[in-house]
Formats: sequence, structure tokens, C-alpha cells
Amino acid sequence: METAKPAPSEQVSVPLCEIFPLLADALHSKRTWLEDFGDEEISISPDLYDVILCYQHFRRPSA
Repeated sequence: METAKPAPSEQVSVPLCEIFPLLADALHSKRTWLEDFGDEEISISPDLYDVILCYQHFRRPSA
């Protein structure tokens, strides 16, 4: 993954496949720095959002 140094107001676009393994590892390792970004908003495509909503719906335990 290339290191980007954006200006404070600038956004950085990276493929999910580049950051997902790192975020998953940090979550699995219970890295506290993730909490610092818990209120951050991210932009995702409408297609990915739909897939996430479907996944969320179907992974719920049945009553």
C-alpha cells in the first residue's frame, strides 16, 4: 500500500482490498486506536452499502 500524505481537508481514495486486511487485523487484535475513529464517516458505493445491509439483515440470529 502506498503511503499518502493528504492535506488535512483532503480525502484519500483507496481500494477496500488494501485497507480491509489491516482494519480486520486491528479489530481482531483489539487495537484501541480504532476507537479514535469510531465517529468518522466514510464514503462507500451504493452497491456496497446495499450488500452490507443485506448481510446485516441475514446474519441476525433467528428468534
